[in-house]
Amino acid sequence: MKLARSSTMRRTTTKRLAGACALAFLAWAGSASAGPTIAFGKEGNLTFNYSLQAWGQARDFSSATDSGKSTDFFLRRNRLTFSGQFNDLVGFYANLDAPSDSKYGQDDKSIFFRDSYITIDQSDGLRFMVGRFKNAFTRENLEACFDPLTMDRAEVLAYTPWGGSRDTGAAVWGNLADGKFQYKVMVSDGREGDAVAKDSPRLTGRVHLTLLDPEYEYGYRGTYLGTRNVFTIGASYDYQKSVAYGDYIGKTDIKDYKAWTADVFWEQPTSSGTFTASAALMRYDTGKVHWGLAPDPNLPATTDLEGWYVKAGYLLPQKIGPGRLQIFGRHEVSDYNLPTGYRDQKWDGIGFHYLLNGQLLKLSFEAAKVKFDVQNPTDASQRDYNQYTLGLQFIF
Repeated sequence: MKLARSSTMRRTTTKRLAGACALAFLAWAGSASAGPTIAFGKEGNLTFNYSLQAWGQARDFSSATDSGKSTDFFLRRNRLTFSGQFNDLVGFYANLDAPSDSKYGQDDKSIFFRDSYITIDQSDGLRFMVGRFKNAFTRENLEACFDPLTMDRAEVLAYTPWGGSRDTGAAVWGNLADGKFQYKVMVSDGREGDAVAKDSPRLTGRVHLTLLDPEYEYGYRGTYLGTRNVFTIGASYDYQKSVAYGDYIGKTDIKDYKAWTADVFWEQPTSSGTFTASAALMRYDTGKVHWGLAPDPNLPATTDLEGWYVKAGYLLPQKIGPGRLQIFGRHEVSDYNLPTGYRDQKWDGIGFHYLLNGQLLKLSFEAAKVKFDVQNPTDASQRDYNQYTLGLQFIF
């Protein structure tokens, strides 16, 4: 009887830990806050969130074919999220989005499910996800987009050529050694369609080691606003076999895709304020497919992209008026390895967040200068330009 009680207690403790981890993950996935929650039975619940980023942006060009200056007001992100638990073991998350509505005059953007998945949390060290969710490759893609250190992620560098920010599939992941070590293994669609030489699964693996306070969620935050003392080192590998033809017409010269990244994140709260720094190096490799005899015309420009970024921030310790001020800067280098040499660029940005209620309500501004190694004479978006962005973020 004592053995039976001990086994039951262990199972109950494991289920409670898994449930707590699932709730922590869902809180991260939905952003920085939980909205209204409805309870169902003894273990079930459903939480609603609404999240908005409204931007005004001025640039030195209007479009690829128009070099005139432009000013644009649009909804960078506009999301309604449903998340919760079916029971202590099984959770769920669904995210409706209409991104970049009104950008470039394109109003009434279509609404779609950006994320939709089920979570199964057996224990802190063994969890599963099935559905459509963030791919497990770059740290910056895994950082919650409503908790960035800078104005936003890299416009291109953080996203993989195949699948972009999300992919459809399944993942197993977990935390070991009291959350100091985390692993993720994901199997997903990757590139699909008639242009693919062979329909093979995409395989992604990621590990990180955190030496101070653990980062135990599936994703990360660009800043914890001084609530954690963090030093994390991470690395990932991404692979898909036979994704493209170097000779698309002759259907020969088959190319595999492989990529790797390494990153580091540090945040240190002190009595003088909170200091944050992050850096990453990425390399996407599809065998220089754009250099082939007759490459696939549907290939993205990022098939052989490589680059790196560093970013840093400082959160003042005291309020200024009703809110707190966080200043930030970013330097980013991207080399596309295209035959023309176009698109290779350096990005420098500086700005601030004025946090009226943490990430729930804030004003942000960034001034960025983008310089290209080779000026494209036929595409205004690939010539040196300045960009200024003012944003309002609201989360409920």
